[in-house]
Amino acid sequence: MKTDHVEYTTFTGWVGPPRDVQPALREDVACEVAVVGGGLAGMSTALRLAERGRDVVLLEAEFCGHGSASRNAGQVAGAPGGDIQLLSMLYPRRFPGVVRMAENSAHFLERLIERLDIDCDYEATGNVCAAVSRGQTGRVRRVTKLLRKAGAKVELGTSAELGIPRGFLGGMRESVGGMLNPGTFSLGIRRAVLASSARVFERTRVTDVTRDGDRDSDHAVIRTPGGEVRANKIVLATNAFGGELAITPKRLSVPIWVTEVETEPIDPARLAALGWTSRSGVVTQHNIMENYRLTSRNTIVFGVRRLLRGRDYPLPRRQPDEAVVADLARAFERRFPALADVAAARAWGGWVAITSSWLPLAGRIGDSVFYSAPCNGHGLAQAPYTGSLIADLIVDGERHEDLEAIWAKKPTFPRPVMMGAAGLRTI
Repeated sequence: MKTDHVEYTTFTGWVGPPRDVQPALREDVACEVAVVGGGLAGMSTALRLAERGRDVVLLEAEFCGHGSASRNAGQVAGAPGGDIQLLSMLYPRRFPGVVRMAENSAHFLERLIERLDIDCDYEATGNVCAAVSRGQTGRVRRVTKLLRKAGAKVELGTSAELGIPRGFLGGMRESVGGMLNPGTFSLGIRRAVLASSARVFERTRVTDVTRDGDRDSDHAVIRTPGGEVRANKIVLATNAFGGELAITPKRLSVPIWVTEVETEPIDPARLAALGWTSRSGVVTQHNIMENYRLTSRNTIVFGVRRLLRGRDYPLPRRQPDEAVVADLARAFERRFPALADVAAARAWGGWVAITSSWLPLAGRIGDSVFYSAPCNGHGLAQAPYTGSLIADLIVDGERHEDLEAIWAKKPTFPRPVMMGAAGLRTI
């Protein structure tokens, strides 16, 4: 694969930035609920609260959808992320609930797209956990058994039976979920939030969040360069950037940089020759996956394979590493030898949050501050679903069973494992 003329970007390759970026906060305001972070979780929280009649303020450092909301591969997973075998062993009681929550998240996203009439090229294709070796084939079988036992809708098959390219031996398809354009999806959610009663302040970096701790109230105060927000409740939806705020639970998550690449447009006849009849997104069973998917513009988006851990806050703005893009290109050639002459057109990346437990998480600090880390690399559907469930909790005072499945009883978390240089290595 040619990588000589790749366009490297500090944003995403899916869409351009919005032209109607909202003004920053320039005064002190008060509200019932303030949401910090304008990603999919934050926007969905604010939208749901506004729809339920709450006075809500949303604060975003750049513009809504600027982070991982629009930078991922657009594969809507119907199963949890992480090592399924390890998760089922470490969390046997919680695992079925997490599986149910993942599937319900995908259904929620589908309903959200329809309700808000978002044109994001959604295809309910499911996704395939694919094997590229005999060892991975055995792993797929074990994972399938565990997910079926937990109630997931999955199927085993060869590459021909699953309708995926012959460069993969076969795998397991998650029957729930599919793929979309995450850029247009996030902009669609943003439009809905801007059209709601929510007050949205973009270009507004939060510098501090504190709780009053007054006897008669447990209000919270958000500080920004342009003004303060006093709220009865606060929702931290900061994803990988949570570590920039002292109030974020220590060791809640680790920021990880991931990379995605898109090919130049490919002749439809050449794509048809691959045998990719299902159009399902594909992820391999390496410790650090490779992901591949078709797009509506006759390209293939692929990525991950190597991860970079962020260690210092604030997290730097960066573009993909040329060496990582070259490594991804070599993997692309192995999976698609018939397309070895196709060039990579653009590359982008972003910071994502990986929890120390590799489970999606949500919880509360005191009575006034809520937080979530629902992603772990499979958060495209789980983030907006979790945000909406937290909004319902604030309004109704009761946790939905899917929120209960990921709820942390205390905001204390262990040191992250497998996050060092050795752990972040592809097998």
